[in-house]
Amino acid sequence: MDSFWRQRGQLGSAVLLLAVALVLVRPWEGGGEGGPATVQAKVVRAVDGDTIEVRVGGRVEDVRYIGVDTPETVDPDEPVQCFGHRASAFNRHLVEGRRLRLVLGRERRDTYGRLLAYAYIGHRFVNAELLRRGLARKLAIAPNTRYQAVFERLEQTAARAGRGLWGACRP
Repeated sequence: MDSFWRQRGQLGSAVLLLAVALVLVRPWEGGGEGGPATVQAKVVRAVDGDTIEVRVGGRVEDVRYIGVDTPETVDPDEPVQCFGHRASAFNRHLVEGRRLRLVLGRERRDTYGRLLAYAYIGHRFVNAELLRRGLARKLAIAPNTRYQAVFERLEQTAARAGRGLWGACRP
């Protein structure tokens, strides 16, 4: 009976070791062939609800969150849109001055030269959080559509609940 529990303990230890190795190595985010590139960065400032400036590799880069579009606040040709200040304030509170992990999109830059990325603070998925709280609308632009279905569900749930811009702004 003693050897039975010892074997079970060894199997459990092996499974735990494998799980830890997968989390630390993250082969699905290594930037290798077929996998997305991951970059660690420090947020210098939140420009608005869906754009940030980060310090990475000794230089400052503009980053546009993939898959989300928050109401406009900084475009000189556009008036400030409904709930724009709230989305910008939330993004600033969430990310400014923090270290985050950026998972770059298949298309790495937009026409303005900004990096296109999914942003994470620890396990918190910033792009998804904006949608969940009703601070953004989904915006699918191929080929960066990895989480399109998830973003669609988050937007629908926020809209049905009247969260954020869905309860405060006219369509």
